[in-house]
Amino acid sequence: MSRYPRSRHFLCAAVLGFCATAHAEERQFRLVDANVQQRANGVLALMGYTVVPDVTTSSLSIKNVSSGDAGLNMTQLGGGATMSQSVPVYLEGALSYARYDPTFIATNGQEERRLPLKWNSLAASGGIGWDFPIAEHLVIRPIFNIAIGQVASDLSAAKWYVEQKVDRDFSFLDGGSLSAYGLGGSIMLDYEDLQPERDIDIELRYSNIPLKSFGNSDQSVQGRATAESASLWARYRAPISDWSLLDRPFRYVLEFAQTQFIGDLRGALGFNYLTSLGLGVELDSSKYDVIVTRTRLVTRYVFGNNVSGISVGLACSF
Repeated sequence: MSRYPRSRHFLCAAVLGFCATAHAEERQFRLVDANVQQRANGVLALMGYTVVPDVTTSSLSIKNVSSGDAGLNMTQLGGGATMSQSVPVYLEGALSYARYDPTFIATNGQEERRLPLKWNSLAASGGIGWDFPIAEHLVIRPIFNIAIGQVASDLSAAKWYVEQKVDRDFSFLDGGSLSAYGLGGSIMLDYEDLQPERDIDIELRYSNIPLKSFGNSDQSVQGRATAESASLWARYRAPISDWSLLDRPFRYVLEFAQTQFIGDLRGALGFNYLTSLGLGVELDSSKYDVIVTRTRLVTRYVFGNNVSGISVGLACSF
């Protein structure tokens, strides 16, 4: 029979349990300057770069200086066109994908570990407008825009790493997804002067599409941002001497574009604007009974505040 009262066993067990808990708590890692809510707003702002068709952001990759890896990869496929002069309905759409590394750091006070978290964004957007002629070759085009997207944490490796190495299950990983939608509009001035000897296209556009989360998004990663930008795009096409392919002139293409990012997008990736200079060729297949009437291959040099790069784009006219 024990010499000690049963209550002392309970007290001793409680003290031991408290000590074990305290010791475990000391070993737990915590996020350093995580500010998950701010990061969520930032990720939603990234989606704002892709909801409007734009050659300056159609292909974008930014390296993380600390790791040397790509901190952001962004790809967009999109475009727009007016159905016909008799039915001046303008339709546009874009499908985009982005992969973002927010680079979280966890520490237990003695050591730090970099968490391999990746956030993936998939967004689709569309717009419908109407062309109102205001001068020869010039129309003003109001556009109604809608966008929907999803941002989700890449848990396949990161969650296991966090639970095994960091010994703690961070709540934003379990519910690290964010569904978002946007309703907004754009206004565009479009100048088109198409002649046999040369084509001139110029577009001046302002877009404003507020984005916000909805549905079952986790409370820790809800966010909102406004996709706001002003852009100028111009293209000049002309035949290359007397060259012809498919019984049509073989053209060279000169292109210029600049987008000024406004509001939440301004400085979100470290730059306020992007400028694109393009040079390419165009194949005209309009003589034949095919869906694609023109195919363009354009190499672009893109630059802005602290960023520069080269991309190659393929575009088709129908």
